[in-house]
Amino acid sequence: MQFEPVIGLEVHAQLKTKTKIFCSCSTEFGKSPNANTCPVCTGMPGMLPVLNEQAVSFAIKAALATHCRINTESRFDRKNYFYPDLPKGYQISQYAFPIAEHGFLDIHTPNTGAKKIGITRIHMEEDAGKLIHDPARSVSMVDLNRTGVPLIEIVSEPDIRTAQEAGAYLRKLHAILKYIDVCDGNMEEGSFRCDANISIRPVGQKEFGIRTELKNLNSFKHVEKAILYEIQRQTYVIEEGNTIVQETRLWDPSRNKTVSMRGKEDAHDYRYFPDPDLVPLIVDDAWIQSIKATLPELPEARQARFVKEYDLTPTDAATLTSSIELADFFEQTASPLGDKKQAANWVMTTFLGMLNAQGITIDQSPIRASAFSKLLKLLEDHKINANAAKIVFDEMLSSAKDPETIVKEKQLEQVSDSFELEEMVKETIKENPQEAQAYKDGKTKLFSFFMGQIMKKTRGKADPKIVTQLLNKNL
Repeated sequence: MQFEPVIGLEVHAQLKTKTKIFCSCSTEFGKSPNANTCPVCTGMPGMLPVLNEQAVSFAIKAALATHCRINTESRFDRKNYFYPDLPKGYQISQYAFPIAEHGFLDIHTPNTGAKKIGITRIHMEEDAGKLIHDPARSVSMVDLNRTGVPLIEIVSEPDIRTAQEAGAYLRKLHAILKYIDVCDGNMEEGSFRCDANISIRPVGQKEFGIRTELKNLNSFKHVEKAILYEIQRQTYVIEEGNTIVQETRLWDPSRNKTVSMRGKEDAHDYRYFPDPDLVPLIVDDAWIQSIKATLPELPEARQARFVKEYDLTPTDAATLTSSIELADFFEQTASPLGDKKQAANWVMTTFLGMLNAQGITIDQSPIRASAFSKLLKLLEDHKINANAAKIVFDEMLSSAKDPETIVKEKQLEQVSDSFELEEMVKETIKENPQEAQAYKDGKTKLFSFFMGQIMKKTRGKADPKIVTQLLNKNL
């Protein structure tokens, strides 16, 4: 029997407000435990929440960027459950009346092509705290710094069918939230995290199978690996004649498998009811339009512009717009240059290769876009060749010197004098008569031999285009 996976994703994105959603405590990450707390976010009796207007604006902005319908009236509810890092004994969230609904994202994968993934809803809520388990003692400590940090939860429709589609959806959503500057997207710090609901069903069956939930996946690779494993696990369970148990599972990256965390009934009884301390949230059209006017160019639009303005392939444009930092770096690099394609190739190969090798981000790169642009300008103006440019790039990486200074210090200026180079070409042919005759007899691969000899004579500084022309002429 052939099975079809059915996957839905719930993404929690922390909003980039400076203060929490219902109090004025700082949201700064990394402070000492319980430093960012007050009587409101720690749930002291008699304290009243006050809604953060900036958090609402950010939620509206995210909804607009994901094609959601924004509800003119939404409400906050109390989601009641007990956990040691939930000091009030309930979480303020939105249940029956979320701030936005019925959106979508367009994704593309090599295997399934273009596809629209529906977004059921976006709702606002506060984050819980964090338990810190002491490995030396049977003690857990509570850090409430994160309690009350504003979140939006973005719930997809169960439209995803493969782990690859799930990865594409998450990367697209992550990029959009960073483009519009409402979430820093830091997955290691938990600013962008995902729960995945996965079930399988026989191909052609309309009814969903019994699902399992994978909690708190905090990297794209972990999401894809966990979903792949869970699909295989569920398939094996059914093929062995057993039944899938509805449960919550965790991904164990050290063993590359999911493990059971807790059983889950059909639904938790959270006893949702409207929060009596918060009035309904009314969003009028003027507010929506004012936020809409601040939306930046989104990834899809920027990708289309790169294809049109810079004559890039859709694949290259998609790579360069995959994050706002990379898109900005490329545009700042390419702006003063005539050859945008060459700039794109150098950014995607040499620059990104360096970031991957060093394990750093664009913000951490010692080579800024302005300096990289200067280097490529030297190459474009034929003042250096590609080999010399790579030498200069490596030196910029280690010394942060200006590219022009490095070229002068290392005497890397390109030899472009046709008369001088032709003399070298003639001399090289004369020095290698057997190879020259073999080339004339049809062994054209020897062309690279002669090119190498010229580069050796000029210490790699000869203009390869001119050398190619002169070799073709004299051979």
